[in-house]
Amino acid sequence: MRKKKVRRMQVWEACSDAMISFDKNAMTEDLAYIVENDVILTGITRRLEAFQQDNPSLQVMHGAKVERYELPQPHLRDDFQKPLTVLHLDNGKSIKARLVIGADGMNSLLRKTMQVKYVEWDYNQMAVVATLSFSEATENNVAWQRFTPTGPIALLPLTEDMSSLVWTTTPDNAKALLRATEETFIDSLNAALWDDSQKDGFTKRALDTFSSALSFIKPEGSTFRQLPPHIVGVDKKSRAAFPLGLGHAVDYVATRAALIGDAAHRVHPLAGQGVNLGFGDVVCLRDVLSRSRQDGCDLGDLAHLLEYETLRQRHVIPTMAVVDGLNRLYGTSFSPLVLLRSLGLRASDACKPIKDYIVAHGSKAT
Repeated sequence: MRKKKVRRMQVWEACSDAMISFDKNAMTEDLAYIVENDVILTGITRRLEAFQQDNPSLQVMHGAKVERYELPQPHLRDDFQKPLTVLHLDNGKSIKARLVIGADGMNSLLRKTMQVKYVEWDYNQMAVVATLSFSEATENNVAWQRFTPTGPIALLPLTEDMSSLVWTTTPDNAKALLRATEETFIDSLNAALWDDSQKDGFTKRALDTFSSALSFIKPEGSTFRQLPPHIVGVDKKSRAAFPLGLGHAVDYVATRAALIGDAAHRVHPLAGQGVNLGFGDVVCLRDVLSRSRQDGCDLGDLAHLLEYETLRQRHVIPTMAVVDGLNRLYGTSFSPLVLLRSLGLRASDACKPIKDYIVAHGSKAT
């Protein structure tokens, strides 16, 4: 089980020399944390086991799957008089609940049962994931991301000599990378991280001029450029790929039902916000349900659930729009757009308040 603190993030692109870096107080504070899923699951399991000791009424069911839901009719106004939600399991059992929370992923059965409108589109991209090893152990507390015309490549630290890879690329290239030998895979990855053949000459000259002027106006605005590590190995069993797309449920709640995580919203992984948005849903829904109980209301009270939906959509929708826009902006090698985004990235790197705002928004759960 692996986890690592991130003290710095460096983002740069393949079509120019533009880059931006993020840190907190000159790398003296943690910027983010990279945690393997097994670590999270182990932590949740331990908390459940500890909670069960003091609350024997809590029941955890393993090896059971919901086949269908029965939701109350929305026209019944008195929440205490509404029928309960019924979960029909594949083992023949049924469970009645005042509230069911759907955390069942982008193909959520609960969302489909709620019959809410779901806006979605496919990016025609796939994310190749793998666990990488380096030639030597280092502090390895920097997260790296390089934008290429086919999608971003991210290296996220796991240990002193290992990082997690998220490589966005075309479906054909993703399938080829999965079939490739370890040597070919590593060579392709290093080339994608270091190749300068796609740089635009006009953009480079314009960016150099802009950077010189910016350095004259604000000498302390420039940040130092670190070189990414050289990859020498990949865990044979870690390579996998999954399709990328955007999805958003217009409604997160219904009578006695609420959606969280990918069941409610699905984003591109380029900003690493998917799981953060899901954690934010959990925190917000917990707070709303706590207030509902303190007010003496039913947990399935739609008025309280609508408060959760409003609060979360105020945060989720702008985040999704920015992530989608970045993916589209960096998915082209068209010179005018390359110049525009390069100048914007360079200016943002020189403006600490902008970078602080980006870090604060990305770190904020709710």
